[in-house]
This record gives sequence, C-alpha cells and structure tokens, in this order.
Amino acid sequence: MIQSSHSEAAPQADDRAMAIRDHLRDAIVEHRLVPGTKLSEAEVGKLFDVSRTVVRAALQSLTFEGLVRAERNRGAFVASPSPEEARQLFEARRQIETGIARTAAINGKQADFARFEACLATESRLIAERGPASRRASIRASGEFHLLLAEIAGNAIMQRFMEELIARSSLVIALYGRTGASSCGHNEHGDIVAALRDRDAERASALILQHIDHIEADLDLRAYAERPLRDALLL
Repeated sequence: MIQSSHSEAAPQADDRAMAIRDHLRDAIVEHRLVPGTKLSEAEVGKLFDVSRTVVRAALQSLTFEGLVRAERNRGAFVASPSPEEARQLFEARRQIETGIARTAAINGKQADFARFEACLATESRLIAERGPASRRASIRASGEFHLLLAEIAGNAIMQRFMEELIARSSLVIALYGRTGASSCGHNEHGDIVAALRDRDAERASALILQHIDHIEADLDLRAYAERPLRDALLL
C-alpha cells in the first residue's frame, strides 16, 4: 500500500513542479521577474503551497534551460547576463555567423531550402499569435533558423558553437527584448534565404551581419527595479 501511494504521489509532484516552472518561466520572459531576483525555495513553496522538494525540481529545470542560475550556499536567482556579456555574445555571433552564411550559400541543397521554408512558415504562424507562450515559441523558432543555417554550412564544430550561442542569445532576448523584433525579423530571415538560393555568399554574409545588428539594437540592457515575488507571479 505504501509503495502504491508513493507511485501515485510522484506524478502529482512532477506535474506541480512543471506547473511552477511554467509560472516562473512566464514571469521571467515577461520581465515580471527581473534578472538577479532571488527565487527562495521557501517563499515559492509557500506561494504555491508545495514542498521545497517540488520547488527545487522546478528551479533545476529552469537552471537547465539557462533562465535561472544556482549559486552554492546562496540559492537560485533569475539569470542576469551583464550588458558586457550580451555585447560579447553578439560580437561572437557576428564573427561566426558571417562565415557560416558564406559557406551555407555554397553548400545549400534544394532539400535544405524546403527546410528553411518550413521554418519560415512556423515563424509566420507564431508571429500572428499572441501571448507569452507564443512569444517563447517565436524566440525558439527564430533560434532554430540560425541553427539550421549552421547545420547546412556543414561544419560540426561551428554547429556546436552556435548551439551554445543561440541558447544564450535566447535568454538575453527573452529578458531584454523590447519590441518583439529582437526575436528575429521574419522578413530578414526570408531575405537571407533568398541570398542563399542565389548562391550569393557575400550578400548572405552582409544580411546576417545586418540582422544580428538589428537584434542587438532591440535589447534594453538597463537595470530593472526588482518587484516582490508575489506581485511578479501575479498570485
């Protein structure tokens, strides 16, 4: 009987942890929980009426996604890339992605362009939708466009670099993007694909450089005023 009761309780705890994760993620992406905010296990547990074990599972999931950082003996905090870290991130992307675009223009095949079109169609659908879930999905889809570009270029080492850069960029964009344009200009993606189809390596490289400039320009890296956890979570 004890074992059966435990097996029933475990899925419920997992569901609660994922629900709390989603609440916290929405608050982070919507800027209600600002970078650097401490996420106290005890306070979050009290707000959601769950154990600290459940809260810890939710925070661990967000840490894996890069939205939360865990500090030994201090606890969990909303991740807070500094303005300098953000600038270095986008400078790295400029240097790497311009070369990737040139190579993709040479290596791209017809099947690859079909994958690009599918990616652009997904972006169009998400842009037309509203709400935090759609915004998160739009940022993710935009990142996938850049990862596809790296994959088509055919350099496995560069592709792994891009996976890290895009993951960190998505965090910065989710936290600091102002207008939604920073989740990547859909029209600019289409222009890049057109240059790739034309095998115009220099134009593709110039367009990706301009595109990254636009993403960075849409970021607001000023400090945010911290809000109480209850208010930020709208509880």
